[in-house]
Amino acid sequence: MSVPAFGLGTFRLKDDVVIASVKNAIELGYRTIDTAQIYENEAEVGQAIKESGVAREDIYITDNMGAEKVIPSLKESLAKLGTDYVDLTLIHWPSPNNAVSLEETMNALLEAKKMGLTREIGVSNFTVALMQQAIDAVGAENIATNQIEVSPYLQNRYVTDWAKEHGIHITSYMTLAYGKVLQDEVIGRIAAKHQASPVQVSLAWAMELGYSVIPSSTKRENLKNNLKATALKLDAEDMAAIATLERNERIADPEGLAPQWNN
Repeated sequence: MSVPAFGLGTFRLKDDVVIASVKNAIELGYRTIDTAQIYENEAEVGQAIKESGVAREDIYITDNMGAEKVIPSLKESLAKLGTDYVDLTLIHWPSPNNAVSLEETMNALLEAKKMGLTREIGVSNFTVALMQQAIDAVGAENIATNQIEVSPYLQNRYVTDWAKEHGIHITSYMTLAYGKVLQDEVIGRIAAKHQASPVQVSLAWAMELGYSVIPSSTKRENLKNNLKATALKLDAEDMAAIATLERNERIADPEGLAPQWNN
């Protein structure tokens, strides 16, 4: 797997808050940072990475962007981030009603990869039909991941199973369901069993399924505790219990951007 299993998300973090979060995370041992043009924090993320003192080649940067003008847009993001390349570039949301041709967008991403602007390319919030179109355009071997919402309450099995069958890795966002997992009785029991936290259990659950996770936090202690999920191993009984929590509860569904979901 080329996409790291654990990283830091920066959604809704801006200005000094995102700088502090990224610097704290890197100091604690995080080496993967996920940002996006729509977050309006690329410059601050780049600043934090530079000020961390960790070599650029030791940091894995994922940047999400829109479907239009991919190469000029990516170059603009690189300038903000203060780097010559990113490790992974994703199309953040599919173009509504295919206003910008998906084939055109995927081929532009592939060209950006050939130019050395990005090491890998991928997609985000893609349904099965959209993943198939992306594969038809550039081949599954050129799609590093599909970054989608996955949590104990939205397990997205149809999409994740299809992706696995076609060799596309899954990156989970909103794995903690905006903190709702903290109050879940099933997850709480599993956490007590392992002397862990509900957050650690939820992140470990996703990683046990083979997904990457990118939780965010503004607090150093939470960043530290989140990272401990990488050492937590859940057993078959734990995984079966969490599987029963599925309720198709989607959080990220922006009007005008979201595709017609599979579930």
